Amino acid sequence: MNYDLSWMLDSALELPEAQHAILVSADGLLMARSKDVGRDHADTVAAAMSGMQSLSRTVSDFCNNGPAMRPQWRQTLVEFDHGWVFLISAGEGAYLAVSASPDVDMGEISFRMQQLVGQLGKALTSPPRERADIQP
Repeated sequence: MNYDLSWMLDSALELPEAQHAILVSADGLLMARSKDVGRDHADTVAAAMSGMQSLSRTVSDFCNNGPAMRPQWRQTLVEFDHGWVFLISAGEGAYLAVSASPDVDMGEISFRMQQLVGQLGKALTSPPRERADIQP
């Protein structure tokens, strides 16, 4: 399956202060990128996001107060002097990363990312359409 999902990522950036978005496979391969991110840079960030997600899962029991099950990873958030990077699950074996300026509405961007994940899930799991007028 080979879909161009960049238009969906671009639509998530319509929120003020949102900057860039990439869709990453669990093994660190770039699946899609917003139009303003160069391919080489997106490949590098994709590999880093996969590692960041793996590290986040590894320390999940750090926020567990008892012998219960290991907490589920939901989101990784990294703050820099010049902004934020949000990383969330985008379905089985995929992650969505979005960068934003320091002034972004964090609740709104998280909400938009969840909406986008729902749309991406449908696009990634929908079988390609077949034309009815073609005979096998």
